[in-house]
Amino acid sequence: MKQSKKVSALVLAVLAAMLIAGCGKKKPVAQAPPSTPPPPAPTASLSANPDAIAQGQSTTLTWQTENATDVTIDALGAVSPSGSRSVSPVQSTTYRLTAKGPGGTQEATARVTVSAQAEQGPSLSDAELFAQNVKDIYFDYDAYTIRADQQGQIQQGAAFLKQHPNWKFTIEGHCDERGSIEYNLSLGTNRAEAVKNALVQAGVNGSNIRTVTFGKEKPFCTEANESCWQQNRRGHFVLTK
Repeated sequence: MKQSKKVSALVLAVLAAMLIAGCGKKKPVAQAPPSTPPPPAPTASLSANPDAIAQGQSTTLTWQTENATDVTIDALGAVSPSGSRSVSPVQSTTYRLTAKGPGGTQEATARVTVSAQAEQGPSLSDAELFAQNVKDIYFDYDAYTIRADQQGQIQQGAAFLKQHPNWKFTIEGHCDERGSIEYNLSLGTNRAEAVKNALVQAGVNGSNIRTVTFGKEKPFCTEANESCWQQNRRGHFVLTK
């Protein structure tokens, strides 16, 4: 019995020694080195203000980038990472920005539309502009009341004259050839004053208006018929500023 206990103790001792020896020879597990994050990708924006111009006009390109070491814009070449530049394209153009950096490449575009300038005709003189917008007022035979069909001309003329408050002008009273010189001079005065009063009521400054009568002495038409006589029964405007 004592011999069996000694054998068991010896076996346990040998096993313990083997276990201790095995643990001593175990190699530590290698640790992976920490990973390095990739460089950030560039960002880019490009805009044009205004984005529509006429030939000969300018617009401003504005751009901004991040994480870029090399920035270029077509037609401009290398530029700073962020900035602005005035440009005057002669035709519609798409500007392209390219931003490059360790993290890659990014592009941005801006479109500028260029329209051809309209051909400008010769400018009108003040007298021509006046004549185009202030039309003569016509009267019935032996009358100086403003006819209903002439009210539109009064309103159109008044609207234009109020846009030019410093312009001074004359209203001439005219008549056809029938009747005496004295009678037609008086009728011409009444016609000129009737036109002036209508314009003043429409808001035109009366101090800018001078009236004069020519009666039948300065006809616009010299034929002896109603069509011609109608042309002579009028209040005629002349710019005098």
